[in-house]
Amino acid sequence: MSATDLPNLLATAVAPKPGAVAVAEGERLDSVGLPGLSLTVRSRPSVRPGLPLAVYVHGLGGSSQNWSALMPQLEDVVDCEAVDLPGFGDSPPPDDGDYSVTGHARAVIRYLDARDRGPVHLVGNSLGGAITTRVAAVRPDLVRTLTLVSPALPELRVQRTAVPTALLAVPGVAGLFTRLTREWTAEQRVRGVLGLCYGDPGRVTPEGYGAAVREMERRLQLPYFWDAMARTARGIVNAYTLGGQHGLWRQAERVLAPTLLVYGGRDLLVSFRMARRAAAAFRDSRLLTLPDAGHVAMMEYPETVATAFRELLVDTGELDGTAVEGGVGSPGGSRRGGSRTGSGS
Repeated sequence: MSATDLPNLLATAVAPKPGAVAVAEGERLDSVGLPGLSLTVRSRPSVRPGLPLAVYVHGLGGSSQNWSALMPQLEDVVDCEAVDLPGFGDSPPPDDGDYSVTGHARAVIRYLDARDRGPVHLVGNSLGGAITTRVAAVRPDLVRTLTLVSPALPELRVQRTAVPTALLAVPGVAGLFTRLTREWTAEQRVRGVLGLCYGDPGRVTPEGYGAAVREMERRLQLPYFWDAMARTARGIVNAYTLGGQHGLWRQAERVLAPTLLVYGGRDLLVSFRMARRAAAAFRDSRLLTLPDAGHVAMMEYPETVATAFRELLVDTGELDGTAVEGGVGSPGGSRRGGSRTGSGS
């Protein structure tokens, strides 16, 4: 499957009714009730029983649909379950209104404990990368491997292109933005999101663009949409200011699980320059750099990311080397700050 197949995959889903979430062929949605919250989980069963579980966590403003291109690439090696974080996707807001990184991490931990299938292969993108880093640090018993795609770890010099997102954390800004953009169409909003998240928005097909617009229209009808966005953005900013043992970089150093790091050279939200620091912080790390990718490499280049994940499994002894599709690179990639640069093709 190529990057351009993701939009087609979403477009071939059954046309959603107003308020309904699209489900691609081979996927299913389930609602899981947990103490204080309810999570919607998008799953893709593996092609054979007895495989380990991989759990995917999306970023700010995303949903479990962000993993619909990657999951089919890995269905022969893992069971796939992608969660909608509280207040995002099809999951309702948490009862306690806690949208902090710790609150989201607690939700993921509750889900993993409830599944009782740990340790799992934990995968996170952007905010999901910060959340899963915290989970891996505080509950190492739950995490078999950790894969982070453009993780939102603290930066001293935030990119100018990321400033508007950070401004959502300022009290009142979300409401002001809502009023100022009241006349914006879903199409305009989607074009902005694609331009911010994709290294090359032109890779999105017209069918995929239409699917994204329908999802945006659905989200804008949710009464808590902007509140969830603003509170979660505030949670990220607050997490960046924490020091000591609760700081995200300190927690990255505590992660015991073998870690795959994926960074895009055209990422406008997480600086590419943070790749080396991350590779040095995680004690057992492998770094994949994709010069043409943006913020969501698993959506733009799912085959390349899947190959790197397979290599991680080979490197940790959980998968035979012959299962690495395409033979790209050596098993495991490079470690401790070394990089394997992918072409993104």
